[in-house]
Amino acid sequence: MNSNSKIYVAGHRGMVGSAIYRLLEKAGHSNIIVRKSSELDLRNQQQVNEFFAEEKPEFVFLAAAKVGGINANNTYRAEFLYDNLMIATNVIHASYENEVKKLMFLGSSCIYPKFAPQPLKEGYLLTGELEPTNEPYAIAKIAGIKLCESYRDQYGCNFISVMPTNLYGIGDNYDLKNSHVLPALIRKFHEAKENGSKSVEVWGTGTPKREFLFAEELADACLFLMENYNDRELVNIGAGEDVSIKELAELIKDVVGFKGEIKWNSDMPDGTPRKWMDVSKLSALGWKRKIELRKGIEMTYADFLNQQKHYSV
Repeated sequence: MNSNSKIYVAGHRGMVGSAIYRLLEKAGHSNIIVRKSSELDLRNQQQVNEFFAEEKPEFVFLAAAKVGGINANNTYRAEFLYDNLMIATNVIHASYENEVKKLMFLGSSCIYPKFAPQPLKEGYLLTGELEPTNEPYAIAKIAGIKLCESYRDQYGCNFISVMPTNLYGIGDNYDLKNSHVLPALIRKFHEAKENGSKSVEVWGTGTPKREFLFAEELADACLFLMENYNDRELVNIGAGEDVSIKELAELIKDVVGFKGEIKWNSDMPDGTPRKWMDVSKLSALGWKRKIELRKGIEMTYADFLNQQKHYSV
């Protein structure tokens, strides 16, 4: 990509897409194309085809997706499968038809089997059963990976797939019904502090382990791979280490400044016991994360404080 290359960032208003967009701008790219979902419904094949035929992007970052935490995934199963299937199918096919030079499809670490060996290597894809609570979302993402591989195999398209670990950061979703664990905990502890509560309830047992990567770092890895990686196999993007949900909760509690206790609701689901990505492939290519978890949480909490006027306490 050069500074004048026509780059389409699908999902530019989401946490990941907006991070990619900001980094592209910072790197001096001046020809970035974006559309709000109200302007372009990526689930609508005709709209997508017309957009690609008109704009003719050279490079595509496919970061658009319907996303959410364990509750949203389990509740809106049909929407998570249908919406994400349609987004991937429409954008990847239109990219092929309009001779896009390179496309990057962003998946999720939930594509790996629930009880896959740790750390999760790229080769573990489709070697076991998925975590039931987010199976529809995972299947849609797996389909996107296989689309990229198949268009490469049949047509020679330079379509690559990357699998980010659990993400958090600027522009995160803090809605308690639909958000992921880290932003949900930030909001819970903040509201408990503001309300003078003596305790905060957290779902599950606290024993599952998760890996977290600041979204700005994912964007940095995505640009790095767009410039340096052109192979068929997907690439994991992660921090290289994980923490238990209990450790995460204690860390967020400390950053927010909540002085009460944490009560664990073991009647609620834990999800996959562990999701730790093997990032040796990415490391060998020359990329490593720079922002530690505590620093990232501090920056995310500052972002929450800027956003909190949109949420009722």
